[in-house]
Amino acid sequence: MGTFVSSNNFVFFQGDPTSDALINFGATGDAGTTTDGEDDTTFEAGDPITFTITSGAPGTYVGALSVDLVGGGSDLLPVIFEDAFFRVLIPVGKTAADYVAPNFTSEAVLLSALDTATELPVCFGSGARVATPQGSAYVEALCIGDAILTHDGRAVAVKWVGRQTLVPRFSRLRMIRVAEGALGDGLPLRDLVLTADHALMLDGVLVNAGALVNGTTVIEVAAADLPGRVTVYHIETETHDIILAEGAPAETFIDYVGRQAFDNYAEYVALYGADRDIVESPAPRITAARHLPAAIRARLGIASAA
Repeated sequence: MGTFVSSNNFVFFQGDPTSDALINFGATGDAGTTTDGEDDTTFEAGDPITFTITSGAPGTYVGALSVDLVGGGSDLLPVIFEDAFFRVLIPVGKTAADYVAPNFTSEAVLLSALDTATELPVCFGSGARVATPQGSAYVEALCIGDAILTHDGRAVAVKWVGRQTLVPRFSRLRMIRVAEGALGDGLPLRDLVLTADHALMLDGVLVNAGALVNGTTVIEVAAADLPGRVTVYHIETETHDIILAEGAPAETFIDYVGRQAFDNYAEYVALYGADRDIVESPAPRITAARHLPAAIRARLGIASAA
């Protein structure tokens, strides 16, 4: 799990945590230990945080901030959001007096300065149903060893189900909703929600869901419509397979997205000893709407590229 022992911390106050209000250096806090309580060994943007400082109030890790040291140099310090203010944690052996107190004019400026150390999620939203030889199963209910069906009718075993919990406000999460029937031939069988960089197979081409947005039947879910925390899931099989999610062909895990980004990465290491390479499907991949073939554009009602 991610753990950081601090000697004290900078505190940035804001009047309204939902606004872009002015943030100023406010005070130094107490010493203590901060942990995300998860299976991995690092903090990632969106991790829920527990303090042993002050009241022990829950918070969220939002990234790391480079803070200048008095006399030169800088340290990369964890930043925690707790209700109506941000904490910048200072490591044991140093105090706030060792740093040039950072000051920001707005929340947006602070967040833009952060190193989130988080890869773009490439996953299914919870509630997506995956085809198995026994019928459909929710992605979050799948277990290692379960059999699932590929688009060409093969049964393959689940090797791992990666799980990532994100706070949309503090991550680059983009969720795409593909409406029932939007892809043609009645697919998907019901609304399918997945991240923007998770690919569906259309006409023999892997297309990132974000490239299919047409504003009507395929939309990006507004951040305001997402819950405070979103858990997404990715299925790993032995190879880079095309499985069926709500009947629509969709890719399994490919390791150009690091497994370290998932909450349960330690589980993977315990099972398999280390990461492994997966050979990517030879199918072409489209990541932007302007590269879509005309037939797919016409089917989804996407205007021609300028």
